Amino acid sequence: MGRDFVMQRRVQFAETDVGGVMHFSNYFRLMEECEHAFWRSLGLTVHQVRGGAVEFSWPRVAVSCEYFAPARFEDVLELRLRIVKVSKSSVEHEIEFRRDGQRLALGRMTAVCCAVDGGAFRPIAIPEWVLEKLRSHKRELRSEGV
Repeated sequence: MGRDFVMQRRVQFAETDVGGVMHFSNYFRLMEECEHAFWRSLGLTVHQVRGGAVEFSWPRVAVSCEYFAPARFEDVLELRLRIVKVSKSSVEHEIEFRRDGQRLALGRMTAVCCAVDGGAFRPIAIPEWVLEKLRSHKRELRSEGV
């Protein structure tokens, strides 16, 4: 569905194991960090609040990651978020991890737009004004750095 959102992120010491390799669980943390940066680049958030109340949120209903090569302490990673599909109430995207052009991992995530009622989540249609921001992403590449 358009262009990739690109950000860079340096692997921190606390994210690695004793061998200096980034622990697999941290790929999921970085996927979420990239997803949040993407929404912020559109002027949005994964936890939309209006008038002091949560209007809607984006809980993840499916997340996976394939690993091809290790990331190591001090590596500067390029994370490329690509929207794969937008349906009535969900957004599916992939996040590719690269180091110096080499593909290290490919994550996939599906988030559902939900109203938050007293702590309970109820799927809703993605608001038109959010869809318009997603459409604008097709026309404009945004990027954040290390």
